[in-house]
This record gives sequence, C-alpha cells and structure tokens, in this order.
Amino acid sequence: MERTQSPLLARLARVNPTAVFLATLVLVLVALFDPGRVGGVLLLALAAALFWLLARTWPVQAPATRVIRLLILMLLVTVALAKLL
Repeated sequence: MERTQSPLLARLARVNPTAVFLATLVLVLVALFDPGRVGGVLLLALAAALFWLLARTWPVQAPATRVIRLLILMLLVTVALAKLL
C-alpha cells in the first residue's frame, strides 16, 4: 500500500531544520518550566504531533531509528503525564 505524499509533509520537508529544532527546544523548555498544567498539555500536544509524524514516516525508517523514536515519544508522554498529575 503506497501512500501519496501529503502537502503538509512536503511543506515540512522544506522547513529549515535548525529553526524547527530551536522552536521545539523553546516549546519543551517552556513546558518543563511552567509550574501549572499548561506545561503538561503542551508536552502532550508535542507528543501528539511527533506521533503523527512517526506514523507517517514509519515505512521509511530503519528499525533502530523506530525504536529510538518510540522511546523518546514514551519518555515525553511520561513526563507530560507526570506534570499533569
């Protein structure tokens, strides 16, 4: 089953990787240092976006890369749930 490339993925492929890294870093730092539930919600939103991206790119990733990405995603969800509780 071949998926057609979505316009969003094509657009994401053209984004500057450094800008994406810095924006994600800022989002994670704000979420981690926010003392309220807002930080947990931000982390869960980031985890949802990463899960969507992981699901879309799953067929082209090497097995080792898949494992690492799943571990990072699980860690992010764990931290987000810990902040919410």
